[in-house]
Amino acid sequence: MKVYTIGYGGRKPQDFVELLKSNGVKSVVDVRLRPDRSSMGTYAKAKEPDKGIEGLLKKADFQYVSIVELGNVFLDFDDWQERYSTLLNKAGDLLTERLLIVPAPFSLMCAEKHAEGCHRKIIADYLLAKGYEISHIE
Repeated sequence: MKVYTIGYGGRKPQDFVELLKSNGVKSVVDVRLRPDRSSMGTYAKAKEPDKGIEGLLKKADFQYVSIVELGNVFLDFDDWQERYSTLLNKAGDLLTERLLIVPAPFSLMCAEKHAEGCHRKIIADYLLAKGYEISHIE
């Protein structure tokens, strides 16, 4: 199965949506720990599903799924990459099991524009080792 990753940081909402469409993405999996907190309001998960990130994606015919258990609980640590990798190595099957029911192809989404500086890259690497095909939308 093909899995994409994308970060919205610095992107206009219409550019973000177009990148997803041009790659054939059907569902967006929000892997932020606190999707309700975003410095870019369009990308915040609002209380009402027709607003914020859910509303943006719904209007563009994408399914939105928030999987907070994949959020980066170690962001405040200097060695967050190592800690997050350890977490996935120990509990990855449990943490990623809801991905099995997300309509494919899907994209993991977080704030950082480039995957290299984001925990979604670590999730993608974990999925790659499980046989998934990974593509980072930069």
